Amino acid sequence: MRLVVGEVLVLALVVTLSPLNIIPAILLLFTKKPLASAFAFLVGFIVGVLVVLVSCVAIADSIDLSPSTSESTWVAILKIALGVYLVVAALRKFRGRPNADEEGSMPKWMDGITGYTPGKALGVGVVLGAANPKNIVVGIAAAVTIASAGLSLAQQVGACAVYVLVAILGVATPILAMAFLGDRAPEVLQGWRSWLGHNSATVMSVLFLVFGVVLIGQGIGGK
Repeated sequence: MRLVVGEVLVLALVVTLSPLNIIPAILLLFTKKPLASAFAFLVGFIVGVLVVLVSCVAIADSIDLSPSTSESTWVAILKIALGVYLVVAALRKFRGRPNADEEGSMPKWMDGITGYTPGKALGVGVVLGAANPKNIVVGIAAAVTIASAGLSLAQQVGACAVYVLVAILGVATPILAMAFLGDRAPEVLQGWRSWLGHNSATVMSVLFLVFGVVLIGQGIGGK
């Protein structure tokens, strides 16, 4: 169980450190209803991440990926494939990074996000948590790790809870900053937003490379 939790926690860091997940939470804190909008986004993000993970675990459980089965070979192959995907994504991100004096471009859907209502923020959170390709890839890897470990239902629930809790920390941190930093919060959040805007491609390329190599190593090692 400890080994599974450790592997799941590491994978969740890819989600929680992703600037694409954090920046919307920061921008929503500059809407007319900042805490309500950002909290709604967080709730939606939790739902999206949880739906992907639980669905993948259920599918993997139905196949029976425990080490004693022939299907366990596919676990290793899948981890290697997901790892290769992340390494390729890392190289593409690094090659497409902006110059030192430029800010990275943000997805079109972020345009006008400061005008979102809490309801719209909730929907965007669900979609981002569930439909972001990188979140899906990492969710599949986590689900395969959980389903192939021969855990009881209670242990699987615990492993899923750890994954979700860690995966949402990046989105939750700006909200906590707004709630507890008082008048200093806007300046701090703008600083975070600016840094992430300039360095998001580099951050993601490093994350994808590191965790891609980890998945490839686990696949080769048969873990």
